[in-house]
Amino acid sequence: MVSTKLYTAIYVVLFVSATIQVLVEFAGLAYWTAFAVIIVLSAVKAILVAAYFQHLRFEPRSLTYLVVTGLLAALALTLAASYSIL
Repeated sequence: MVSTKLYTAIYVVLFVSATIQVLVEFAGLAYWTAFAVIIVLSAVKAILVAAYFQHLRFEPRSLTYLVVTGLLAALALTLAASYSIL
């Protein structure tokens, strides 16, 4: 069983990264720089949430691969849809 300290530490990391995202939005950085920072922070947050709070870290690898495959498919469809808009 994972300890409460670990979940608390992950919560703090998620909170800090969300705060950094908000600060980046209001920092007045170049669009693509801010976009890249926000995307990286969002990916890290998504991985932490999936791994620990959705317990994928403790599941069989086949289940993790299934979830990652679904995520990549959703990402591919989103990119294809956004490309067709341009």
